[in-house]
Amino acid sequence: MNEIQRRRTFAIISHPDAGKTTLTEKFLLFGGQIQVAGAVKNNKIRKTATSDWMDIEKQRGISVSTSVMEFDYLPDGESGEPYKVNILDTPGHQDFAEDTYRTLTAVDSAIIVVDGAKGVEAQTRKLMEVCRMRNTPVIIFINKMDREGRDPFDLLDELEEELQIKVRPLSWPIGQGQRFKGVYNIYEQQLNLFTPNKQRVTEKVAVDINSKELDEKVGEREAQQLGDDLELVDGVYPAFVKETYRSAEVAPVFFGSALNNFGVQELLDCFVDIAPSPKPTKAEERMVEPTESKFTGFIFKITANIDPNHRSCIAFCKVCSGKFVRNQPYLHVRQGKTVRFSSPTQFMAQRKSTVEEAYPGDIVGLPDNGIFKIGDTLTEGELLHFRGLPSFSPLLFKYIENDDPMKSKQFQKGLDQLMDEGVAQLFVNQFNGRKVVGTVGQLQFEVIQYRLEHEYNAKCRWEPVHLYKACWVEADDVTELDNFKKRKYQYMAKDTEGRDVFLADSSYVLSMAQQDFKNIRFHFTSEF
Repeated sequence: MNEIQRRRTFAIISHPDAGKTTLTEKFLLFGGQIQVAGAVKNNKIRKTATSDWMDIEKQRGISVSTSVMEFDYLPDGESGEPYKVNILDTPGHQDFAEDTYRTLTAVDSAIIVVDGAKGVEAQTRKLMEVCRMRNTPVIIFINKMDREGRDPFDLLDELEEELQIKVRPLSWPIGQGQRFKGVYNIYEQQLNLFTPNKQRVTEKVAVDINSKELDEKVGEREAQQLGDDLELVDGVYPAFVKETYRSAEVAPVFFGSALNNFGVQELLDCFVDIAPSPKPTKAEERMVEPTESKFTGFIFKITANIDPNHRSCIAFCKVCSGKFVRNQPYLHVRQGKTVRFSSPTQFMAQRKSTVEEAYPGDIVGLPDNGIFKIGDTLTEGELLHFRGLPSFSPLLFKYIENDDPMKSKQFQKGLDQLMDEGVAQLFVNQFNGRKVVGTVGQLQFEVIQYRLEHEYNAKCRWEPVHLYKACWVEADDVTELDNFKKRKYQYMAKDTEGRDVFLADSSYVLSMAQQDFKNIRFHFTSEF
């Protein structure tokens, strides 16, 4: 029970460039995992962000794949065992949204980062919808307060309207941009003045809000303004109740600047205090409680080539209940086989260490030699199936061809491993045997090409194919399905699991097919 209580597993999500990766770095700094934070974009400092470890991420300054990190953290002045924090830093770029949606199935809460100057952006809305579907509690961090931005009250109104959730500020900025002096911590009722420092944590000054000392520290006008703002906040927003946050009705809001370390510690201290410990997970058969004695877990992500020297895949397993122990036999439900893991690992981005045991809420990396698919369940013998890991119907399609006939083995292996990661989807056309890759965004084609070349030493080339939609088809009547496949022979394909996929080349063809074949079900996500 004690181990479950001290776990906090969460994802950091946002629109690209709002500052997710920078915030993750600062959390690791406070957790004592790194001594100096890498500047994500600064070329003078040759350190890159800890969580962006793929070459392509370092070159472009964006996150391409979700990375998993864990650290222990005990807020100042508290005694007892530290909290165990598991962070999943997700890609913000919408081309990799699918990776992010999947990651949200493995966390108990989320922190949404919003750019103080831009406010709520399209991708933020979409991510909030996914949180709402799952009732995931969210905390909002309004970043970049050290730049000129919008009025904090306007931002709060926009958050409520756009994200359709009530908000309650738990810290308040004093000025912004050039006049930014610090953050008043409403949750602990104390004022912290910081000096901007991008790389190391600075000492903080505690000041009584009602004393004359405040005027000296921030100036009379600012002190007066702060008093008025706080009065208004207490007048407009109801008092903060932990339960409303945990039931995902209210989102606490913090202000700060991740780059300059303003307001990050307030966020972290409050987060470990109020965020939920691991929650029950819904399986098809029943609800699985974290406190159960037997181990269960599911694979929510697979990463190929974490270590380029060894062509290995790692499957990330979220522990849902019981205790995971190294070298114990566990049942791989889909294959009906017993498997053992001699070297399960825990992560700090690319650095990893072997782990002897793990508890609910933890993320364990399991070496994968091709036995796992996303969504697989591991148990101590019970037949359980965890659901809710969708693959959406892709938006863009291209033929993929091997550009170097001498390297066909590397090409095939690379393609298989990258598709198992769920970066994109692969369909094999039954008519001409050509491989079609479907993605959600243009950038994924570049990532696949780059990774095939640099990680698998294989070259590929893309050829255009005109397709509108891929949909999975099934029917109760086998003859009807065969009839459909004969009629649509040119447009039929198989996905990596051997299911039938209809590749429609226009919306007209699709609607006609739906009209002509009434008994056939067309699915637009792979989960049915």
